[in-house]
Amino acid sequence: MNETAKVTLKKSFLPLAGALGAAALAGAGLAVWGNAELRRFELKDITVPLLAPGTLRGKSEFRLLHISDLHMIPGQSDKIAWVSALDALRPDLVVNTGDNLSDERAVPDVLRALGPLLNRPGMFVFGTNDYWAPQLPNPFKYLLGMRRIPSYIDLPWRDMRAAFIERGWQDATHRRLEFQVGSVRIAAAGVDDPHHDLDDYSLIEGAPHPDSDLSLALLHAPEPRVLTEFERDGYQLSLSGHTHGGQLCLPGSRAIVTNCGIDRARAQGLHDFGRMKMHVSNGLGTSRFVPLRLFCRPSATLLRITEKES
Repeated sequence: MNETAKVTLKKSFLPLAGALGAAALAGAGLAVWGNAELRRFELKDITVPLLAPGTLRGKSEFRLLHISDLHMIPGQSDKIAWVSALDALRPDLVVNTGDNLSDERAVPDVLRALGPLLNRPGMFVFGTNDYWAPQLPNPFKYLLGMRRIPSYIDLPWRDMRAAFIERGWQDATHRRLEFQVGSVRIAAAGVDDPHHDLDDYSLIEGAPHPDSDLSLALLHAPEPRVLTEFERDGYQLSLSGHTHGGQLCLPGSRAIVTNCGIDRARAQGLHDFGRMKMHVSNGLGTSRFVPLRLFCRPSATLLRITEKES
């Protein structure tokens, strides 16, 4: 190759090299920003008129705090402090929809984070990342919405469950619960994680107690086939997590994937599912192998349940 050809080749390569360098720099910047977003917790505040007039006996609202997907790793002190401070909201009821763990050593930190909230009425269901350790995901399977096989490496979920129950929270997994908080009579039911077919709706099927004021459906992943059963039985509000709100979203918090059967438009927040309201939490953590959030900050939600207009 003569000198003129070498110079021409070098000049043609420079723009490509510059573009690749700029892309790498932008990618690195995006990763740094996405990681920083993990600690920018938000409280979402939603009002939902579900109760019959007179139910609250003069109170303005029933406060339900929805927490999901802590994915706790030892040493996440910012998360522990932020979650424990939610007790200042004085929730009437706390609902935890699972995936509390992302490390076998994380149970003590989960209990520290939830500490004061465990003194309040509460109930929970678990997700597969309570039962089994996370693993490095295949990005192609994730983006194509393909279900991933769990690691089946056991996590100490039994110890965590025992601690929740000892403090007074109720396990709603494949159980129908009836209890009263203040003047509000609650009927609730839950299933095990439907994303990996751990659910058995036949164990809880049927309408909620007719004398209840508020009926709640709990499931970790908002899989439409199970939501359909709850809606058909007449539950008023379902509570789930799992999606992380999309986690890696487009501007405006628009989900690219949901990692389950729910559509992208309902990957986070409050929506209708037939006659039932459904709330999907953004969650408070991520898998330890994907420590990034884009346009989708970690959050908990305070649902202010009010009386319907007469």
